[in-house]
Amino acid sequence: MFENLEAVLEKYNDLNQRLCQPEVTADPEQMTAVMKELSSISELAQTYLTHKKMEKEIAEANAISENKENEAELRDMAHQEAEELQAALEENEKQLRKLLIPRDEDDGKNVIIEIRGGAGGEESALFAGVLYRMYVMYCEKQGLRHELLSSNETELGGFKEVSFIVRNAYARFKFESGVHRVQRVPETESQGRIHTSTVTVAVLPEAEEVDVQINPADLQIDTFRSGGAGGQHINKTESAIRITHLPTGIVVECQDERSQYKNKDKAMRVLRSRIMQAERERLHAERAGERRSQVGTGDRSERIRTYNYPQGRVTDHRINLTLYRLEAILNGDLDGLIDALTEADTARRLATVDF
Repeated sequence: MFENLEAVLEKYNDLNQRLCQPEVTADPEQMTAVMKELSSISELAQTYLTHKKMEKEIAEANAISENKENEAELRDMAHQEAEELQAALEENEKQLRKLLIPRDEDDGKNVIIEIRGGAGGEESALFAGVLYRMYVMYCEKQGLRHELLSSNETELGGFKEVSFIVRNAYARFKFESGVHRVQRVPETESQGRIHTSTVTVAVLPEAEEVDVQINPADLQIDTFRSGGAGGQHINKTESAIRITHLPTGIVVECQDERSQYKNKDKAMRVLRSRIMQAERERLHAERAGERRSQVGTGDRSERIRTYNYPQGRVTDHRINLTLYRLEAILNGDLDGLIDALTEADTARRLATVDF
């Protein structure tokens, strides 16, 4: 690990020297390129510099504490200082290891979240609405900008499906993909029996036009009248859009906007992201010899998380974490879950990095 860090430090020093060279300062393009490269390794280099400084200070403190010619009080003070510095050094090394993990290039991207009812009929659709509200409340608590892309409401106020986009937040939501299971007594249940239903959540980094090139000839675009509540406009104007990508068979619908153009724009954003995700899964299947599915079939057994209303608990089965804070979590207090999942992923990736 430290051999790699010495190379990083050498590069860091070289870049700082280049920033002082007249030919670089006189060229805005060169200046920008050097500063961008410097910024990418600055935290790692400075953390390593701190590490080297601590090692030197520990060696000096140990030399004083082991020198029998020094007074006992001075040796004790030096020994205590060495122990404190060693503890700080170990924390610094943990930070170095984290900084050496390759970053997910999608972490800073906008994220598209699609929620669909799974097993459980109307109860599943109602819980899809609960999850949508939970994510929206989390966004509001965190100051994250979000926008509804499309929705298909049921008569009782649930969602057969709903999708929305959150700005620059893929890193915070990427572990939400999968099957979410709910155990509760439905309002329509007269016998008080607990029902189990599932909702699937798909989390996609938004693809830019430069990420996915779509040939217009590969698209079949249909317009139709929007369904659901919405007044006379809904029944008279064919503003809803359905786009089919013929090579992949991916279909996207959008009908939430009154403007056909706006619906088409939103549908294309979702389509690009689904195509990019499908291509990533294809490549993953080629490399690993098996296909990775993000949300599975929606069957009750394919769950990542359970929301148990009678016990007031939420359990994430991937990291065996149970929190008895159901109400707070459903009101958007997701930090405990998201932080724990992020930490577990960091530990997993640390274990695979060859230092």
